[in-house]
Amino acid sequence: MIPAEFDYVAPATVEEVVRALTEAGEDAKVMAGGQSLIPVLRMRLAAPNVVVDLSNLSELTGVRDDGDSLLIGAMTTHYEVQRDHLVRDHARLLAVATDTVADPQVRHRGTFGGALVHADPAGDLPAPALAMDATMVIVGPGGRREVPAREFFVDYFTTVLEPDELLVDVRVPKLTGWSAHYEKFNRVAQAWSIVAVAAAVRVTDGTIAEARVALTNMGPTPVRATGVEEALVGQPATAESINAAAARAAEGTNPTTDGNADAEFRSHLARVLTGRALTAAVGA
Repeated sequence: MIPAEFDYVAPATVEEVVRALTEAGEDAKVMAGGQSLIPVLRMRLAAPNVVVDLSNLSELTGVRDDGDSLLIGAMTTHYEVQRDHLVRDHARLLAVATDTVADPQVRHRGTFGGALVHADPAGDLPAPALAMDATMVIVGPGGRREVPAREFFVDYFTTVLEPDELLVDVRVPKLTGWSAHYEKFNRVAQAWSIVAVAAAVRVTDGTIAEARVALTNMGPTPVRATGVEEALVGQPATAESINAAAARAAEGTNPTTDGNADAEFRSHLARVLTGRALTAAVGA
């Protein structure tokens, strides 16, 4: 199909992007890597008057060390996140989750920030961002503000971003020395997650000292599995402890029923995949 007619602008600075979005109002769409937007435009599920292309904003690319955290530019590609040594050393959960995103072609074009702003409940990066307590750095006409991941995702394909605001960086606390795993269940290779689990744990002398677990596609937004986390902390890193904690994975979730799975099956998957993710992370 052919998209509806629209104007196209490619600003060179963040300030120019905000100005273009302000002038366009709610009729604009921002294009980062374009891997999600272009199909939507072609199917005419969206018909903006203006497309604002961010590809000239080199200032929004790369991973930077910021003391206790990493700053990941919103236009950093999935491939760059996968390969960055700072991410591998201090935010391993993001690296292993990004390994599962689509295929190499998409990972070379798609962007970390674009995937978060798209806020697809089946997307593979919102849950790891939530599990790691990431913070979104947003710029708009009123200046800069920071929003925790737990407040950033609002509903299906919806975030707190206003029409004239732009995600510029993602601040990710360092989890140096933590083990991590992303366990994904999908019908075919490279497909969206039916359910997935992001897990990161810190084990000290055989005991789970800290745990972070978040779920993909168990509701309209990523869900933190707090019951699992509470059940793990202070317990030995054994199969028995993990299985007991994983049994609580579906608590507080709101899975949907669709053509891929019903809600009951998704809840079952959440418990099974949580056990697998934690087992892989701790090596139990």
